[in-house]
Amino acid sequence: MKVKIIAAFSIFMISYLFVPVGSYAGTEVSDIITMENKAYKSHDKGIVLFTHKKHIDEYKAGCGECHHDENNKPLNNLKIGDDVQNCIECHKEPEYIKGKAAKGLSKEDKRKYHANAIHDNCKECHRAFNKKKGFKSKDKGAAPTTCKSCHPKK
Repeated sequence: MKVKIIAAFSIFMISYLFVPVGSYAGTEVSDIITMENKAYKSHDKGIVLFTHKKHIDEYKAGCGECHHDENNKPLNNLKIGDDVQNCIECHKEPEYIKGKAAKGLSKEDKRKYHANAIHDNCKECHRAFNKKKGFKSKDKGAAPTTCKSCHPKK
């Protein structure tokens, strides 16, 4: 009887130690994220490789600088590994709207388009970084702001 109690207690303690670790594991965050989304049938340009780790470690970007809620408020309380929604879940139109098709649309309406939302988010941050550092777009160390500087050749 004593052996069964000790065995049951041991199993309980082992479960107690390891089960909570799994519940806090969250999502593994890759160092480099391939910005390819299956909602797009094809891509006109090469797929951007987003350097997630570099943005956090070297550029000191906080989570809320990219991740926001449905009211466009930064999610500043996120930690590495927290579950986040994919951008396409809110910015549902899988395309980039510009030219005549975009004429008359507000910035908010344009951001319903996935590619517009991502481009606005990245480019606004990159331009602010360059302005703060006094960089021109072609200067060494400048954040990319042109198509070619983010999208590799196909």
